[in-house]
Amino acid sequence: MSNSSRDGAEGAGWGSAEPGSYRALMPRHPGKVSWLNPGTLWAARNGVLASWFGDPTGRTRSRWVAQRAAAGAPADKVIRREDPDRFSFLVVGDTGEGGDSQYAVVPGLLKAGGDTRFAVLASDVIYPVGSADDYGPKFFRPYRDYPAPVYAIPGNHDWYEDLGAFMRVFCDDAPPLPPEPAPRPFTAAWLRSLLWHRPRPDDGARLDEARELRPAPAQRAVQPGPYWAVDAGPVRIVGIDTGLLGTVDAEQGAWLREVSAGDRPKILVTGSPLYVDGEHHPCAIEGGGTVDAVVRDPAHHYVAAIGGDIHNYQRYPVDVGGGRTVQYVVAGGGGAFMHATHTIPRVSVAGVTEDDFRSYPLRGDSLAFYSALYGRRLRLRRLFTLTEAEATAVIAERLGIRTGRAPGDGARVTRRTRIVAGLLGTARRPERRKRFRLPVRKMYTSVFSPGSATYRPPFFKCFLRLDVTPESVRLRCYAATGNRAQEEDPPVEDEVTIPLVRPASG
Repeated sequence: MSNSSRDGAEGAGWGSAEPGSYRALMPRHPGKVSWLNPGTLWAARNGVLASWFGDPTGRTRSRWVAQRAAAGAPADKVIRREDPDRFSFLVVGDTGEGGDSQYAVVPGLLKAGGDTRFAVLASDVIYPVGSADDYGPKFFRPYRDYPAPVYAIPGNHDWYEDLGAFMRVFCDDAPPLPPEPAPRPFTAAWLRSLLWHRPRPDDGARLDEARELRPAPAQRAVQPGPYWAVDAGPVRIVGIDTGLLGTVDAEQGAWLREVSAGDRPKILVTGSPLYVDGEHHPCAIEGGGTVDAVVRDPAHHYVAAIGGDIHNYQRYPVDVGGGRTVQYVVAGGGGAFMHATHTIPRVSVAGVTEDDFRSYPLRGDSLAFYSALYGRRLRLRRLFTLTEAEATAVIAERLGIRTGRAPGDGARVTRRTRIVAGLLGTARRPERRKRFRLPVRKMYTSVFSPGSATYRPPFFKCFLRLDVTPESVRLRCYAATGNRAQEEDPPVEDEVTIPLVRPASG
């Protein structure tokens, strides 16, 4: 097994590493998603409209579910597979940008996961707005050589065109929903309808051609709707759809409680992580309660909750009482631009501390990556660019933590490194935060993420492999940097064995 980023800078992909082979898999002229492009932001406006004028996602989702039920989908939305008691599957989150950072994941994924029984895409299958004609270069082509079926749960970007393309691809070529009556004039719903982004009339004209890239019957997954459960071997995998705004409607919430009942060990996959960036987001259910309350209920026997949406890897082992630990995982590093980890404050949430917390990329690598990127953008390389050793050292100082990789000999924290770290939103120790300090971290991660600039290694992408036995699940986070060394022998950045046997009551 090759060295990981915790073992040294070379394992993180720094230095004069040999480029990987992933570019040979890409289209000749790949499209590039830029989140600094006003046209992209305007096309992706439905999330903002839903927050201003009311969220129609629950109603639309209910109509999709009713349509699939009428077409013969199982009423309980459970996919019953014939897997052995010992099997493996993949989880990959936020994949569909279609550029270098997505394709860089593919060689390592096939190397470390080519023998798995199926894969699950956790959130945002297609960027920027889930268009059907984007499925060719952003789904069928990159995973053409993955031999097993791929299930998916939609993210907010898949909902920006009311989920029509997602339903066609994953739900037995579901036809479009019939139009609803127009809302009453001069209401919030009417104004929302006027501004709502909808797919082009000819969207999907190339979809049948794209399907030929994954033509084998063994590669095809048919799921009963945007949320579902998979019974595989000794476990049940429950996938929920959190829509545009990261919430669950009442109908789906009732289903979630019903499908979670029973002693069978369960793993939740969700578009919105429940613990992320050192904070708890329990995910509200319309009408009362939260998704996390369902996960924590000992009668439901959840052992892990894996969420996409945030484009990196994080893991929080939370003691939920009764001798149970639930592994809360962020797994959104499957292809989109990298969300920074250096902006995550020193972790202290639900009893989880820095000693328990794991992330990829390491905070120092995240800071070094962003410093180089903005040094190029601003033409201030000499001022902005930090070496990985300098970045690691200033992270250790600002957060007061033992970093995942030591800074190395000669790494100095200077006035320049402190200024650069502050400008790039690096978190600080709680006792050193100032009440009047601008919300740099939130502004930086929301506005200045480098969607149009992640075209060269190291990319700091990742995917999960879960190996299931009747006794346990071994979860491993594999890195994908875009360099050949990590393609040929994908390094394991984190690993945990999760028991499936309930603790004895005492």
